[in-house]
Amino acid sequence: MEIAKEILLVTLPALFVLLTAWIILRKTVESDRDKRRQEVILQNARTITPVRLQAYERLTLLLERISMESLVMRNYKPGMDSKQLHTELLNSIRSEYDHNLSQQIYITPAAWEVIKTAKTNTIRFINTSTEKIPPNASGADLSRFLLESVSELEKEPAQVAVEYLKKEVSSVM
Repeated sequence: MEIAKEILLVTLPALFVLLTAWIILRKTVESDRDKRRQEVILQNARTITPVRLQAYERLTLLLERISMESLVMRNYKPGMDSKQLHTELLNSIRSEYDHNLSQQIYITPAAWEVIKTAKTNTIRFINTSTEKIPPNASGADLSRFLLESVSELEKEPAQVAVEYLKKEVSSVM
């Protein structure tokens, strides 16, 4: 009985120390793991945020390039007829859009939808305007009609999308 008592006197404090050390060690390991996880998240944010901002910049440039005034100024050449200008405008929009397709992975799905809607509405606006002028009209006639018609809009589709992107970027920063 005396030996059992002695074993208990030695074993119980040892078990208590072991349990305490295990709990402290476990908490330390968990704390280190959480700290490393936070560091990785912070490092990712440092890496991704500039890339995301660059995507917003590129998409803003896309929207500026598909705005009506920019499109007409870039694509109209003296001597073009309305059909040629119409084709050039649509090709330019599609080219700009296709060139920036990959940027969608860096922005929110809602922002990408706004950009797609701006592109679609711009194409629709050009098609509708082209139908309103005579088939034998010159490119100058179409460009004038497009610029006059877009000035009557409250906001151009590209402008609506740019404003949306600006709001979204301000929430990111």
